[in-house]
Amino acid sequence: MKCPFCGQDKDKVIDTRSSEGGEAVRRRRECGGCGRRFTTYERLETLPIIVRKKDGSVQPFDRQKVLGGILKACEKRPVSLEAMERLVDDIEQDLYGKLEREVDSSYIGERVISALEKLDEVAYVRFASVYRQFKDINQFMSELKNILDKQEK
Repeated sequence: MKCPFCGQDKDKVIDTRSSEGGEAVRRRRECGGCGRRFTTYERLETLPIIVRKKDGSVQPFDRQKVLGGILKACEKRPVSLEAMERLVDDIEQDLYGKLEREVDSSYIGERVISALEKLDEVAYVRFASVYRQFKDINQFMSELKNILDKQEK
C-alpha cells in the first residue's frame, strides 16, 4: 500500500480488525519510509448503485460525496469522524440492501437529514438548508420552530 504522506510502498500492518459489522476489514499501517501511520479499509466489491439526480441524469453512488456533505454540515461541531462514517455506512448498507440498483438522490438526502437530526441539530439545519434550498430566513425559522416543537414534546 502506498503511503499517503510520502508515497513509498513499504509499510507494515500493525493492527487488523473487522469493521462495519463485518462488511469491511480495517487495517492500521505504519510506513517504513516516514514512520507515519494511516488506516486502510478492505471491502467486498459489489455491484454499483446508480443515483438518479433531480435533473434526470445518473451517476454512480459515491460514499465520499455523501461523507463530504456530512463533514461540511458537522464542521466545528462536537461530532466525531467515526459517528459521521457510521452514518454513511448505515446509508450505504441500506442502499445495497435494497433490491433496486437505481435510487433517487432525494432518498439519500432524506436519509442523511433524518440521521443528522438525531446526531446534531445544528448540522441538521445546515444540511437541510442546502439540501432543501432555503430561499430566505423564514424557511430557516420554520425549520428551527419544528425542532423546538419536537424538543418540547
